[in-house]
Amino acid sequence: MIDMWKKKKMNPFGILYSWFLAKVADKLEVLPGSEFRVAFEEAMTYGAKVILGDRPVQITLRRTWGKMTLWHKIKFLYYMLFQAIFLPSPEDLNKMLKEMDDVDMLTLVIQEMSKAFPTLMETLLHERDLYMSSTLLKVASEHNSVVAVVGRGHLTGIKKHWKQPVEVKDLLEIPAAKSGISAMKILKSLGVAVTGVAIISGIYLAGKR
Repeated sequence: MIDMWKKKKMNPFGILYSWFLAKVADKLEVLPGSEFRVAFEEAMTYGAKVILGDRPVQITLRRTWGKMTLWHKIKFLYYMLFQAIFLPSPEDLNKMLKEMDDVDMLTLVIQEMSKAFPTLMETLLHERDLYMSSTLLKVASEHNSVVAVVGRGHLTGIKKHWKQPVEVKDLLEIPAAKSGISAMKILKSLGVAVTGVAIISGIYLAGKR
């Protein structure tokens, strides 16, 4: 996480979000993105042309982080750290997925987080539905046979926006940095959050013993 921050490969949201998803995937003993790996391998077997139809992840993460208020950014740091430490059991996570059979793991995580951070649904789900629907329509108009592999949680949105006008340019814009938001403030908050989690985690583990 520190290495990604130093090399400016991801913003704080991207780093913590990726780490949190990895923790959930580990709990469920699944490999994130495995359906896309299988699809790619099959496409290569048939000599098909592979097109990546989702919006570039860096743009999605930067738009998500940019649309958050300073308070939500600080709150998000605490939220992700505590949620990662106190994740539900694998049984409870699988039960949640079965109860919401129209979503995948990623969509479930987004829906849960959006209860505290409403803008997440817009940038992580709805905007990507628009982008993917537009991309798929363009590809379908240029080829006779197309197979699209998408996360289950995006199916409804893609169908909803199918053949609807989409301003792709707007979906690729990066929000301008808001005045008063300092990276140092975020880092200081992260330091406090890590310290708090370490203390609480120690108390929790001691209590279990």
